[in-house]
Amino acid sequence: MEDYDVVIRGGTVVTGSVTVRADVGIRGEQVAAIAIDLPPGTSEIDAGGKLVMPGGVDAHAHIEQFSSNGIATCDDWESATRSAVFGGTTTVIAFAAQHRGMNLAQVVEDYSAQARKGAIIDHAFHMIVADPTDATLKEHLPALIKGGLSSIKVFMTYDLVRLHDEQLLDVMAVARENAALVCVHAENHGMLTWMGRRLLARGHVAPRYHAASHPRLAETDAIARVIAMAELLDQPVVIFHVSTAEGAALVREARGRDVKVFAETCPQYLFLTRDDLDRPGLEGAKWMCSPPVRASADQEALWRALALGDLQMVSSDHAPYAYDQTGKLRSGPKATFKEIANGLPGIEARLPLMFDAMVSNGRLGPEKFVEITAGAPARIYNLHPRKGCIAVGSDADVVVWDPDRRVTIEDTTMHDRTGFSPFVGRAVKGWPEVVLRRGEVIVRDGTLMAKPGSGRFLPRPGGASARPSGRIAEEMDPHRNFGASLL
Repeated sequence: MEDYDVVIRGGTVVTGSVTVRADVGIRGEQVAAIAIDLPPGTSEIDAGGKLVMPGGVDAHAHIEQFSSNGIATCDDWESATRSAVFGGTTTVIAFAAQHRGMNLAQVVEDYSAQARKGAIIDHAFHMIVADPTDATLKEHLPALIKGGLSSIKVFMTYDLVRLHDEQLLDVMAVARENAALVCVHAENHGMLTWMGRRLLARGHVAPRYHAASHPRLAETDAIARVIAMAELLDQPVVIFHVSTAEGAALVREARGRDVKVFAETCPQYLFLTRDDLDRPGLEGAKWMCSPPVRASADQEALWRALALGDLQMVSSDHAPYAYDQTGKLRSGPKATFKEIANGLPGIEARLPLMFDAMVSNGRLGPEKFVEITAGAPARIYNLHPRKGCIAVGSDADVVVWDPDRRVTIEDTTMHDRTGFSPFVGRAVKGWPEVVLRRGEVIVRDGTLMAKPGSGRFLPRPGGASARPSGRIAEEMDPHRNFGASLL
């Protein structure tokens, strides 16, 4: 007879490819068996009538971080990961953010110390590179990638962090040489700057005008340029937070040409529109993020892109700025949209929103829900099969969902420190009831049972996603460029 520490009994187990009635046996920190009528475990969880799914993997969250203009997010590692786990997320990838003049290696060391102190769930880091000096490119990045930080984020806009195209190519070349992914905030800086100045000059200063200040063409232009640069160097890239139908179409076209490009969208682009910004006074600031939320037609296009696999992931882009003088209102009660921090909380709401749409309301179904919220991000960022699935040998990060529980999201529903939710008033059906992290129950019936600092860092090499495709541009190929070795 097998001995299990925990048996999750009588539930419906959902993976990215199959849904089946089965028990899940856990031994130590790992899944040991998936079968019907497993022998008793030392501890039993009754999952009758419930869905048993992998813990969510949120591959895009800003935790304990300063924006480029010095505004701090209101969540530290403890509060952000507490909120995440109440929403069913058991793994997060956050940002060790370099600003100009900073030593990237020191940035990572300091950020790691913050996570070790506060993180409740397992975690990895992306590195934000804003100052691609020789030391950053030749010393720090190669060493850090070798140490298990195998993804780099760059910005194409924002004055204090953006990289010019030549700098972005430099980062891509280093990533290619060291087997790392490059993740890109893709918006045309010139368009954003010009539109912002023009709107302000004409007195259009309210939060609603944030939407117009980030033209959809700014996204499509930047995505097209990123794809061209990725194709030139044969360097895999991830396009962050795709918000428009046209942006998703560009990704689809590039993938159809076998360019190695991955892409995500976020719940705000699937459930909110620019009309949410149109509120009295500065109230619309609560719905300001970048890129901005768009139109209902874009929502439908993004859902279709997820169905087709053009977009592979839905991440939260959790960027919690409080609606007070520490965050959104730091510039006072007469702030213009250009002076208001861009970002929305969402690390806890991500999975319930997607579960309601995809499982409760049948849009794409439970297996696709698991795929885009756990399986795909784990594979793309080389955490699979340890994370993102329920399989023998995988970490026992498991969520038991009550598919019948109905919750109306209020400003006080979430466990982060933002104080508001952009999804306030939305009713969802389906809610996490029990959450296990590495075989340990850490949430049950609304009670947290894990301590700050109990989450683990997840070092990871680049893996299959970061490997070049082998389809090199002729200008970079010594066999076709008269012998010049450029990579």
